[in-house]
Amino acid sequence: MGVMPVGKLLLNMSGPMIAAMLVQALYNVVDSMFVARLNEDALTALSLAFPMQNLMIGLGTGLGVGINAMIARSLGERRVDLANRYAMQGLLLAGCSYLLFLLLAFTVVEPFIAAQADGIVRIADYGTVYLTICCAGSAGFFAQITFERLLQSTGRAMLTMITQATGALVNIILDPLLIFGLWGLPQMGVAGAAVATVIGQCTAAGIGLAFNLKWNHELHLQLRLLRPHKESLLQILAIGVPSVLMVAIGSVMTFCVNKILIVFSSTAVAVFGVYFRLQSFVFMPIFGLNNGLVPIVSYNYGARKQERMQRAIRLSYITAECIMVAGLLIFQLLPAQLLLIFDASEEMLAIGVPALRIISFAFLAAGICIVSSSVCQALGRGMYSLLISFGRQIVVLIPSAFLLAQLHVLDLVWFAWLIAEVVSLALSLFYVRRAIRKLDWTALPDATKGES
Repeated sequence: MGVMPVGKLLLNMSGPMIAAMLVQALYNVVDSMFVARLNEDALTALSLAFPMQNLMIGLGTGLGVGINAMIARSLGERRVDLANRYAMQGLLLAGCSYLLFLLLAFTVVEPFIAAQADGIVRIADYGTVYLTICCAGSAGFFAQITFERLLQSTGRAMLTMITQATGALVNIILDPLLIFGLWGLPQMGVAGAAVATVIGQCTAAGIGLAFNLKWNHELHLQLRLLRPHKESLLQILAIGVPSVLMVAIGSVMTFCVNKILIVFSSTAVAVFGVYFRLQSFVFMPIFGLNNGLVPIVSYNYGARKQERMQRAIRLSYITAECIMVAGLLIFQLLPAQLLLIFDASEEMLAIGVPALRIISFAFLAAGICIVSSSVCQALGRGMYSLLISFGRQIVVLIPSAFLLAQLHVLDLVWFAWLIAEVVSLALSLFYVRRAIRKLDWTALPDATKGES
């Protein structure tokens, strides 16, 4: 973390994560691809489930950002005991997160789906079954994310990649078997896709635990440190909660956009869901890049190595933009082929081709925005990331989409993403510059200092 050439370090940390994220993106697409072969209503139902499912993912990954950053910073300051405490407090937060979604599975899911389904009973039924299983079985997901962040915080990105990739591959293999009842297994339809997801996550969690116990020598998982420790929890939450709220804002945005699009047709909602799955191939590598960047920034800030930290940030910006340009070209040149992966009907093609081409121009600004948000989080300025996300999605995107929808031309609604991303770009550059200017580069703390 502190001595390897920055470019090589970023590649070593992010490369495996990018590969794992691409496998994760493949799983998202395959999941929907098999469900689409049931019927278009089933595909639309997954789009309606996405906001809450995204909130679950955001809670796990957001808290993971806080855990990752605090462990890496503690190790950079050579405070190993404190790093161990953060690891166990992270596991405590993962358990609490699961209990929350277990409660939501049996109280909120059904009215949540019904509120978006516009009275279409079959879509509501599909969505309720799928989301209930995903939420009730989310223990594996929260454990997986936490164990992966523990590995990542100590530089073991390759083990994290293996964990993620294995879970995703298990999911991909089980999807057709459980959805269509192959090899003597029961034909479960949409429920089969959810069960495959849960099994894949539990598999990844088990592997992540084994890797931490066997190879993560910097951290020691001690049960005595599992007892709630107020200061450690608050420090993890100070970094993680803004990230969670950012995703919560995204879930609110998706919920509202679904409500706007269902007025045009259920196919428009399906297109929106397909777009989110396709764009994950572009965005997931950048999230993988950021997962490698966060501990590098946190460690080198903790070790007071300013030049290394700033070089890592610059390289991440350049890499993110290269990925986004490649994604833009694919969406511009092959929109119909992308939609046909999901057995797109003529109506879906008519709606989806212009949608993908219009929204993808926002990729160019989005790369800078995503990296900037992660830099702010790594430096303990998670509130800046929250303000960027809130401004983009709540203040700009939703009102823009609503107003454009009043013109009764569906193609115009997609321009709301371009408008929102331009605003987000301006906010991102402002806040990341401000976060770096406010850093304290005083002498490294005494390595012998104990826990406070």
